[in-house]
Amino acid sequence: MSTETPKLSRVGSFFKLFKIAVAGTEKEFTTGSIDRAIFLLSIPMVLEMAMESLFAVVDIFFVSHLGINAITTVGLTESVLTLVYTGAMGLSVAATAMVARRIGEKDPDAAAHAAMQSLYLGFLISLLITVVGIFYAKEILLLMGASQEVADYGYVYTKILLSGNLVIVLLFLINGIFRGAGDAALAMRALWISNGLNILLCPLLISGWGPVPALGLKGAALATFIGRSAGVCYQLYHLIRGKDLIRIARKHLAPALPVIVSILKIAAGSTAQMLIASASWIFMVRIISYFGKDAVAGYTIAIRVVIFTMLPAWGMANAAAALVGQNLGAKQPERAEKSAWRAAFFNMIFLGIVSIIFMVGAPVIIKLFTHEPVVVNYGIQCLRLISLGYIAYAYSMVLTQSFNGAGDTRTPTLINLFALWMWQMPLAWLLAVWLDFGPQGVFWAIAISESTMAVVAILLFRRGTWKQVKI
Repeated sequence: MSTETPKLSRVGSFFKLFKIAVAGTEKEFTTGSIDRAIFLLSIPMVLEMAMESLFAVVDIFFVSHLGINAITTVGLTESVLTLVYTGAMGLSVAATAMVARRIGEKDPDAAAHAAMQSLYLGFLISLLITVVGIFYAKEILLLMGASQEVADYGYVYTKILLSGNLVIVLLFLINGIFRGAGDAALAMRALWISNGLNILLCPLLISGWGPVPALGLKGAALATFIGRSAGVCYQLYHLIRGKDLIRIARKHLAPALPVIVSILKIAAGSTAQMLIASASWIFMVRIISYFGKDAVAGYTIAIRVVIFTMLPAWGMANAAAALVGQNLGAKQPERAEKSAWRAAFFNMIFLGIVSIIFMVGAPVIIKLFTHEPVVVNYGIQCLRLISLGYIAYAYSMVLTQSFNGAGDTRTPTLINLFALWMWQMPLAWLLAVWLDFGPQGVFWAIAISESTMAVVAILLFRRGTWKQVKI
């Protein structure tokens, strides 16, 4: 009786804290228990990213039933869309850092002003991508290595997603604003609305039902656009009309060049590091396309499964970034550092468990999406080899985001440049093509280079120079 009571008490406390995290009723993270702060911030962020990863898997599940041409189109288009995500997430990182620092300084008015300036930059980036998407969708697929058959079949999918990129940019950017303000639960709900609707519409628009015609791959693109649009509408309501910690009013609309310049400086670094990663991603896909569409299809399916687990882990990393930014704003650098290390430790436990699951269950997992023997074989190889580096990834992603949360985007940019361009890309070409390992060489290169990145990030984070960054 006496042993059961404490256990029940701990379970009850856990669910009580979980409820607080999901509801987002607590927004003070610069005092009290660090583990509690990590839990309250990371739970909604992990759930937010879990829904994003669930969408990625569900989307490719339904698309995979349309055949290899459809899977290949999605894989090649998403490698290009990473450039859109790069711009959106670069600005999102800058917005999170700026807003978190102002919130830590107890100045929500300045936080709202900074948020508005980041939105202006988001609109400008989106406009440029829209023009490219409208006029050059087919050419982009061909440039990425698609056959003429694949480009003719799938260019409408590419055109819809690129020309409608504004909703992707805003969804990521505004959620970055909410996370910086410590309102991770609001960001979670926005993404759940977006991706929940997307998941419902995906099979409906792809296969049709009743009066709704079967639109095939075009339906997958429309489902994504409609779902993202709904999420953005929810965000804008809370950002303009809501009663949350950060709210944009008319007085915040005037452009402020000094604030825009500050955001651009942070965003330039974060965008550069993501561009480096995106270019590496595109290079990996380009090498794999050299070995045929079966290899691209297997890689695409495996990477979607990897994203399914990586995105929740990024939720933990984003929580660390917000905590670092807010605690630096509150003049508590040691608490900021401890928050990052604790978040990395929890992330390591999560990804370590996932790594074991992938090593054992890769064949079963990949066969949920396709039964093409060659595609399955490539998918299994990719999933197992990449998961070898999961424990290292846990630390690299948290510490990289912690640098960014502090406004030090230069350090992770240099880390990415070294680990991805100077190490991963040459290694992938050497193993896959020159040594004739095939796609397996690319998979090994990813695991090795990402592990190297973790070691470098740990050594540089320990130096502590990020604590002196002013934004």
